[in-house]
Amino acid sequence: MYTFPNKLRNLAIAFMVIGFLGLAYGFITAPSTVEEAKEMLASSHGDGHGESHAGVPAANHADESAHATSESHEAASEEHATSDHAAGHNEEHDASHDEHVFHQLSNKPWAALYVAAFFFFMISLGVLAFYGIQRAAQAGWSPVLYRVMEGITGYLLPGGIIVIVILALSGMHLNHLFIWMDPEVVAHDKLIAGKTGFLNLPFFLARAIFFLTGWSLYRYFSRKFSLAQDEASDISNHIKNFRISAGFLVFYIVTESIMSWDWVMSIDPHWFSTLFGWYVFASMFVSGITAIALITIYLKSKGYLEFVNDSHIHDLGKFMFGISVFWTYLWFSQFMLIWYSNIPEEVTYFMTRIEDYNLPFFGMVVMNFIFPLLILMNSDYKRINYFIVMAGIVIILGHYMDVFNMIMPSAVGDQWFIGVAEIGGFLFFLGLFIFVVFKELTKAPLLAKGDPYMGESERFHY
Repeated sequence: MYTFPNKLRNLAIAFMVIGFLGLAYGFITAPSTVEEAKEMLASSHGDGHGESHAGVPAANHADESAHATSESHEAASEEHATSDHAAGHNEEHDASHDEHVFHQLSNKPWAALYVAAFFFFMISLGVLAFYGIQRAAQAGWSPVLYRVMEGITGYLLPGGIIVIVILALSGMHLNHLFIWMDPEVVAHDKLIAGKTGFLNLPFFLARAIFFLTGWSLYRYFSRKFSLAQDEASDISNHIKNFRISAGFLVFYIVTESIMSWDWVMSIDPHWFSTLFGWYVFASMFVSGITAIALITIYLKSKGYLEFVNDSHIHDLGKFMFGISVFWTYLWFSQFMLIWYSNIPEEVTYFMTRIEDYNLPFFGMVVMNFIFPLLILMNSDYKRINYFIVMAGIVIILGHYMDVFNMIMPSAVGDQWFIGVAEIGGFLFFLGLFIFVVFKELTKAPLLAKGDPYMGESERFHY
């Protein structure tokens, strides 16, 4: 049995405390009125921070971001442009712009919270998919890793509940992350109004609860059958696990796509991509596999998982490498086709990110593709723990930046900054993830001894 070491427990708690304080600071310092937002913007201009990250004045980018993320703002601007009263036009336009900047600045701590909450939940969901694939495929190499996967998926339910609570609070108008939740925006925005049959709060939350319930039920029964198989004299529980895993994968591939549309893509309801569900899947899948590799190597270093050998680590490294290439294929396909076609309502999504998020946008490509490619292409390197850990840390941070790039441009526009709240959010959920996962690992033996393929897995070598 695994024992949760006090040092790791204390580290996880320290991360949560530091992260909580960072998030609290972000919420406390966020503006509560339009006037406060104007003062903060003026102060940042005075400090020389008024230049946006692309080298264009922030005020100009704020206008562009407003046009990109709010159809109501576009409608107002068009009316102003045709108005015969120039003074009234300027005043209304400025007021609309000031309110938009206020929403962006007040969204910052909420967006930092949501990015981190979704990212760590995404890791556990990616591991659940990988676990389901191993069960349905009746893979012979991976049973020695089953308990690690089950431990990581222990974060699925608490992590998912936190995400749904944030979604519900958004529906209560405590933030402006999802502009389609604002009745005033819907009233003046024909595009969003046309989507209200799908994008309405009751249906939105009902879908979220349904998805999480389905994923959690699979995790519960699969874990139950896995533990029961350890004590069974036949393989009936293994067969049950195989059957529900096959069914789960069908459920997962549909619900994961809809979840990505709901929880991420609908933050910018004027844009859509038919590749988005696959793109988010690739990100969560490689992040989950990387988490399995990092936790496995840590447990091996502490004297556990004695049956895990270099060949198992090598296979995890191959998955990390292969899915990183798959993610890059999807990223480039989505980017290239939209950029090349140059349709205004589609290309705006990438223009905003290239202009205002140049460093994180292209930096994540280096972290998620070029770095893993260079480190993990060599077969021998995938057997060396040091290289797997180094690549794994970069991949985890790179896919956090991926989620950051998905959410922040539509939520906060060019007012982004990786500061106290963003770092605090990451640390808080990292600490919570470590605490929940390693606590879950103490609840059962680390070897699923009853699995009929365990002997093959223990002898796995090439």
